[in-house]
Amino acid sequence: MRPTLVVMVKEPRAGRVKTRLGRDISQTAAAWWFRHQCTRLLRRLDDPRWHLFLAVSPDRAGLTSRKWPAHLPRLPQGQGDLGDRMARIFRSLPGPTAIIGADIPGIQPDHIARAFRALGQNDAVFGPAHDGGYWLIGLKHTPPATLFQNTRWSTEHALTDTIATLPGKRIALIDTLRDVDTAADLPRIF
Repeated sequence: MRPTLVVMVKEPRAGRVKTRLGRDISQTAAAWWFRHQCTRLLRRLDDPRWHLFLAVSPDRAGLTSRKWPAHLPRLPQGQGDLGDRMARIFRSLPGPTAIIGADIPGIQPDHIARAFRALGQNDAVFGPAHDGGYWLIGLKHTPPATLFQNTRWSTEHALTDTIATLPGKRIALIDTLRDVDTAADLPRIF
């Protein structure tokens, strides 16, 4: 059975996506960057080694949007914080499953292949980000009910907090990559 890769995407509307970046370069420019970043990322990661899904937000608009490739299956992200939304995705898909964000320009198919290989020997895999968060989380099986409890999202503690919700699980770490949150992050990725 092929593993599943889920890319979390938002409709690329000015003022609704990459708002911190938008404060630096304008909301319109941030939405443009995100749309084109997603297009390049999805093209690179559409690979026969895994099933590729989109987790879309907002739910209704994302499910019918023409901004995303029509051949890719879509799931609504639903309500709640990031942990609520990712836990729902993990529970709706059989493992092994990995979830990534769409704002990490450095992701290559080899990173995803490495993550799925790591799940062969481990219960969970993370792709750390330089800011203390993570760009990838992968699980071999359905997550425990404790997954993501008390995770301090958008802080330097997000990775360690999430790992703490997986006691007794074998955990692997793969490549550390940078996400784009502000204009200062843009030059470092090129």
